[in-house]
Amino acid sequence: MTTRTQKKFGAASLLLLGLVFIAAVTANNTLLSGLRFDLTENDLYTVSPGTRSLLATIEEPINLYFFFSDRETADIVPLRNFANRVRELLEEFEAAAGDNINLNIIDPLPFSEDEDRATQFGLQPINLGLGQTIYFGLAGTNSIGEEEIIGIFNPDRERFLEYELARMIYSLARPEKVTIGLLSSVPMAGGFDPQMQRPTEPWIIYNQASQLFDIQTLGTSLTSIENDIDLLWLVHPKGLDLNTLYAIDQYILQGGRALIFLDPFAEIDMLSAGMDPAAMAAGSNSTLEPLLSAWGISFSSNEVVADNNFALSISTGPGSRPVRHLSLLGLGDTGMDDQDVITDGLSTINLGSAGHFAEIEEGSVQLQPLLTSSTDSALLPAIQVQMLADPTTLQDSFASTGESYILATRLTGSLTTAFPDGRPQNPIPDTDENSELESSNSDNHISSAQNANIILIGDVDLLSDRLWVQVQNFLGQQLATAFASNGDFIINALDNLSGSAELIGIRARGSFARPFDRVQSLRIEADAQFRQTEQVLQAELAETESRLAELQAARTDEGALLVSPEQQTEIQRFLDQQVRIRQDLRLVQRNLDRDIERLGIILQGINIAVIPLLLTIFALGTVVVRKRRIGK
Repeated sequence: MTTRTQKKFGAASLLLLGLVFIAAVTANNTLLSGLRFDLTENDLYTVSPGTRSLLATIEEPINLYFFFSDRETADIVPLRNFANRVRELLEEFEAAAGDNINLNIIDPLPFSEDEDRATQFGLQPINLGLGQTIYFGLAGTNSIGEEEIIGIFNPDRERFLEYELARMIYSLARPEKVTIGLLSSVPMAGGFDPQMQRPTEPWIIYNQASQLFDIQTLGTSLTSIENDIDLLWLVHPKGLDLNTLYAIDQYILQGGRALIFLDPFAEIDMLSAGMDPAAMAAGSNSTLEPLLSAWGISFSSNEVVADNNFALSISTGPGSRPVRHLSLLGLGDTGMDDQDVITDGLSTINLGSAGHFAEIEEGSVQLQPLLTSSTDSALLPAIQVQMLADPTTLQDSFASTGESYILATRLTGSLTTAFPDGRPQNPIPDTDENSELESSNSDNHISSAQNANIILIGDVDLLSDRLWVQVQNFLGQQLATAFASNGDFIINALDNLSGSAELIGIRARGSFARPFDRVQSLRIEADAQFRQTEQVLQAELAETESRLAELQAARTDEGALLVSPEQQTEIQRFLDQQVRIRQDLRLVQRNLDRDIERLGIILQGINIAVIPLLLTIFALGTVVVRKRRIGK
């Protein structure tokens, strides 16, 4: 082959390679445009199946407006990294929803129309000082003009980022209010105070829930629960007849969700009863038998959890010192599940005389504890707490079992009916309507169900105002100031249960932040050395000051105001010691920097040399194997 022919062949080969490259890029953009690989440890960029199912149900387009001050945060690297995480997840939502989500990414510059628009949506600016503010939030609208916002994305709640985004979209896709059926044996919606002989106001939690949901009050004697009830809210269900229990049983087995409050001793119930002997004789405990037994769980309707760690201090009278009440609990973050969206981020939840739940035996249901006591707990008879005159007496007989008790739990899994033979033969009015209802229910009896989702709470008093909110009258207005997170806990539970099954199923995800664990451990070791060295310096300083004071006190000469030779020697010794300790501090810092630099060089070497070398060896090995196969 001549030189000229070789040149033509080389040019043709280059042209052919260029054409192949262009064809490959075109084919990739056309055929593989939606193909993505998520190689992160916790699948951070993979939308969960529940979210995909939820996005598939959107019937009309939803507009999302992601406001992030990109230019104003050029020097805030951690915030920008989290903002990229939010943006990329929103883009995944948009890709999964097709044309049903329109994502708009906006950088609201100061004094711009975009900033005015963010303010109109109600997004909250973050003040960085010196008059500089930034925006980092999301607004969404649907086809009928409904709006939802996430005022500020909090990096501390990154694990629930997908849930918060999915919840917003779910609310926009279904703008109608959720209907909650409330069955309560205590006057949450207001009532009449027999002692004061006057009407009582609705509880604060009832007012707050009424602003967010459509609450329908159900009677305590039911034969069925209508299908338009999206969520059943049971509060202190005591003395329910079998037909009402059957109606609850069938509602839940048909896929209905429920928020249930039980109590071994509901003090608020006794207070509401006043001096009514019949009400006091009926007791103040509640249970949901035989439903609980059929579900495979138990509730301590006659026992109260006492906790020496979470016990609250109360005042027993004017001028008396506060005493700790072992059955009046204030749960901190260690008593809450930080992996569930209902309890994550709450500060304190106060409970009064709570009972506990437990699995009867391992079966088809799972208990996911939301609130738990500490291990410094014990069980007390409910009657002992009910007849208690002095809270300090509880400490006399307290003996910790070393066990942590479940005070509130999410119940999931498969459930079976408590009425295998159908509607119980409970006396009900003999009318044509009820006869038709009984016949209809017997034909539609459900014996089991999959994927139940119920939240059980072993205390009713936590709903009452006195345990979490202070109400004051100001110029005729009722002002409520919360001192505990009880209200947030209940609203979170109602909000979570009232969503779709897909939304409820979205759990906390992994964290985007991936710290260098080895570097952090090096810094911790260095900090420990710093503290130790600083302690030495402080001890030397104290010793020198003490020595100087002794020398000064011992002087009786006329020049006591001047520095003596002994004092000068002591001061010089301290200064020399101070220089030496500062040198040690700098040495610790240099060693830390040297260790981090050495670790960085090793990682760079692995990335630059070792990985390409391994890939090269693998490629050469593949070529050798192919040649051997061809040779054979």
